Amino acid sequence: MCQYSATNGVVGQWHDVHYGSFATSGAGLVMSEATAVSPEGRISIVCPGIWNDAQEAAWKKNVEVIHGQGGLVGIQLAHAGRKASSFIPWGDHAIASREEGGWQPVAPSPIAFDGYEIPHELSIEEIGRIVSDFTQAACRSLDAGFDVLEIHAAHGYLIHEFLSPLSNLRTDEYGGSFENRIRLLLEIVAAVKAELAARTPLFVRISATDWVEGGWDLNQAISLAKELKILGVDLIDVSSGGLDPRQQIELKPGYQVHFSKAIRSEAGIATSAVGLITSGPQAEQILESGEADAVMIGRAALRNPRWALQAAEELGEVVPWPLPLERGRTVR
Repeated sequence: MCQYSATNGVVGQWHDVHYGSFATSGAGLVMSEATAVSPEGRISIVCPGIWNDAQEAAWKKNVEVIHGQGGLVGIQLAHAGRKASSFIPWGDHAIASREEGGWQPVAPSPIAFDGYEIPHELSIEEIGRIVSDFTQAACRSLDAGFDVLEIHAAHGYLIHEFLSPLSNLRTDEYGGSFENRIRLLLEIVAAVKAELAARTPLFVRISATDWVEGGWDLNQAISLAKELKILGVDLIDVSSGGLDPRQQIELKPGYQVHFSKAIRSEAGIATSAVGLITSGPQAEQILESGEADAVMIGRAALRNPRWALQAAEELGEVVPWPLPLERGRTVR
C-alpha cells in the first residue's frame, strides 16, 4: 500500500468543470498526456514519465503553478507497449537505436507495429509488474497533487494491444476471449482505484474501434465500459484507432462523437468526446445534445493555446481572463 497526501479540495467539484463546456464552466482541466509509468513505457526517448522521485518532484512544481492560477490538472498514465522506443518526433528517423537510448519494446504478443522492432512477449510475471508500475505511478501522481488520473488504454499502446484480437494472440488468461483480453485493464483499474483518495476522479481513455474488420469494435467497447463502471471509473474518454495501419477513417468534424454517445447511452457512464472539435459552438452543441458529458480539446489547443477563452467569446460567456490579457476581451 503506498502513502500519499490529500489532494486539492477542488477535486470534489470536477463534475461542475466537466459536465459543461470550458466556456460556460469558467474553468478547465489541463491534462498531461501519455506520461510513462516505467522507462520502457515511454513512446520516445524524450517522453516524460513518473516512475521516480525526481520526476514526481518536477511534476509537483508544475501542478502547483496551475493550482496557483485556479486551474485543475490531470495526468494520463501510459505504457507505449510495442509502439515504444521511437526517436525524437522531429528527428530524421523513426526508431531510436540502442546507442541513442532505445530499447526493445514489449507487447502481449511478438507482433511488430508497422516499421517498429518485434516486441518481447510479456510473461505473466512481467504483466504483474506492469500492474504494479501503474499503481505506483498513480500513487506518485497523487503525491504530486494531480486532481484527476486517466489510464491510457487507446491508440494502439500497450493496454489497447491487449484489448484487440489483432495484436493479442495469447492463449493464456490474458488472451483469446473478450474477458481475457480486458483482464489487464481491469486489474490496473482495480489496483489504481484502491489507492485513490475518495474524491479523486479516475478516467480511462479507450479507442472505441480499430477501424479494421475483425478487430476491437464499438460493441466490445460498450461491454468494457460497463465493466469499468462497476469498478468505479468516473468517465470514459472516447477516441478511436491507432492500433493497425490498415485502419480506414473518414475524417470529418466530430467524427468520433457518435462513439461517445453510444457508450454513454448503452453503458450508463459519463463520457468525453474528442476528434476535430474546433469551436465553442460545436463543443456546446455536443454537450447540450447529450452526446457527451465533456469535450476534450487537443490539436485545436496546440494551434491556439487560448482556445477556451476564444470559445467563451464565441458563446458570449464571461469567464476569468489572465490580467495581462484583459485588453483582448470582448465579452464583459
